[in-house]
Amino acid sequence: MPDTHPEPVLELASRAKVLMEALPYLQQFRGALVVIKYGGAAMVDDELADSWARDVVLLEHVGLLPLIVHGGGPALTRTLQRMGIQTRFVDGHRVTDADGAEVAEMVLSGRINKQVVSRLQRAGGRAVGLSGTDAGMLRVRRHRPGGRDIGFVGVIDAVDTGPIRLLLENEYIPVLSSTAADVDGQTHNINADVVAGAVAAAMGATKLIFLSDVRGVMVDGELCHTLDAGGVRQLLDGGEASGGMRPKLGAALEALAAGVARVHLVDGRLPHALLLEILTDRGVGTLVVDTEDPILGEAGP
Repeated sequence: MPDTHPEPVLELASRAKVLMEALPYLQQFRGALVVIKYGGAAMVDDELADSWARDVVLLEHVGLLPLIVHGGGPALTRTLQRMGIQTRFVDGHRVTDADGAEVAEMVLSGRINKQVVSRLQRAGGRAVGLSGTDAGMLRVRRHRPGGRDIGFVGVIDAVDTGPIRLLLENEYIPVLSSTAADVDGQTHNINADVVAGAVAAAMGATKLIFLSDVRGVMVDGELCHTLDAGGVRQLLDGGEASGGMRPKLGAALEALAAGVARVHLVDGRLPHALLLEILTDRGVGTLVVDTEDPILGEAGP
């Protein structure tokens, strides 16, 4: 018989199919901790930022446990420029003198952190903003890559997960900025990708998701849909991964070594990228897994 259902009904049926596709993932990841590194265009474009916040709140309401680690590099760069402070990067890390560290704390742990919290709350979530200094959550010291002095840039020695667990247990969404003070009280700026990897590892997260302004890991102009830890090391050692991708992949390796099952690198410029990556049969970015992971090479989350 010919289909006699009106067009609006067929459209609703199509939407129902999308919801049913998400069901096994909602069942699998209910109660799972998902660390989301939030940055790039999804932070600065209001429409994308509002969409991202609604997606996070939706994930929280259907039973996942989102934990946000945010960047804010463009805003920090603009503020430093207005203050006459030069910006320079080494292996994806911002060279930071004492004045720059103070500005980083003001911008990232002050204005940006509260903007992210406010956006999540307007979307219907209950969010609490923190920095690595709060309750001594991040124990840091100066990072000297290759022996080079890049100023007050922090490397993380330890993560106290207590404050984060307390918030999650009470159904809050933690929003963590990427600054922390050392034992002497000196503020350090930390690459937000590094913070996300360290926190995911310490918390035993199920997933670590990096949102940025690239589709994922690109090799010879093509998207790598799946990588294992060995492939990541080859990209880092061979110099094919450069700039801001290096801290992401380094953090991915740290997280995988600590038992995080899946690391995703996703284009935050794509509306609803989080939902598409987590709740559909085929993700939209690069999935990074350990070599022993039995799902290597398969599609989906």
